[in-house]
Amino acid sequence: MSFFNKVFASVGIGAAKVDTKLERETVAPGEEIRGVVEIQGGNIEQTIDSIYLTIHTTYIKERDDKKYTNVGQVDKFKLTEPFTIHANERKEIPIAFRIPSDTPLTIGRTKVWVTTGLDIKNAVDPSDKDFIKVVPNRLMEAVLNGVSDLGFRLREADCEEAPYRLRRRLPFVQEFEFVPVSGLYRGRLDELELVFFPTSSDDMEILLQVDRRARGLASLFAEALEMDETNVRFRVSSADIPAIKQKIQSVINQYS
Repeated sequence: MSFFNKVFASVGIGAAKVDTKLERETVAPGEEIRGVVEIQGGNIEQTIDSIYLTIHTTYIKERDDKKYTNVGQVDKFKLTEPFTIHANERKEIPIAFRIPSDTPLTIGRTKVWVTTGLDIKNAVDPSDKDFIKVVPNRLMEAVLNGVSDLGFRLREADCEEAPYRLRRRLPFVQEFEFVPVSGLYRGRLDELELVFFPTSSDDMEILLQVDRRARGLASLFAEALEMDETNVRFRVSSADIPAIKQKIQSVINQYS
């Protein structure tokens, strides 16, 4: 083995390379994605300690009245045990992994990507990055359509660092901000904010923040003190889909 080839490989020159090819780029939370990891050996034989796959997104953190964009890890999978890739050898490893039910949707500025990396001791770990489109599953879509049918328009959707009382598995939540543009709530509400807390593809808890429009002097003071906002939690499941609009409307009516 050439000394120089070994040195170059340790800094990534002439080392093994990885390329992940997914069967599809559009997926809903809770669904499985299949594909293949292609590994191309470099100029020397190398021991691959593991192949790992990580799902990432970005979220907003706020410190000292300044906002920062942070990379968050949604999940990580180990795909293989240690093996050797010979010089110029080509390997294909079939993969299958499930997108976690709490993966954020790629709406607005939210992006989700899959990073595949090779763990090689004493060397720069090669990696590959593939963006995926995460769309609502059947239950999420029913909820979002139900809110839209009540006269609300989605104004913004962002992943933001969650306060500790709202944290589950991840340090952030995806918040959907709606404004009433027609129907019963136009003129009655300022906005509606919604956060999904899925427990599975067929069941979830929803946090709904109802922001009432100020009416009269007392309401103006309440708005100034942010006392005009009401947070309510409720559960929905796939069994609720046929009447999801009515269920959401009932919750809003209690607090608007």
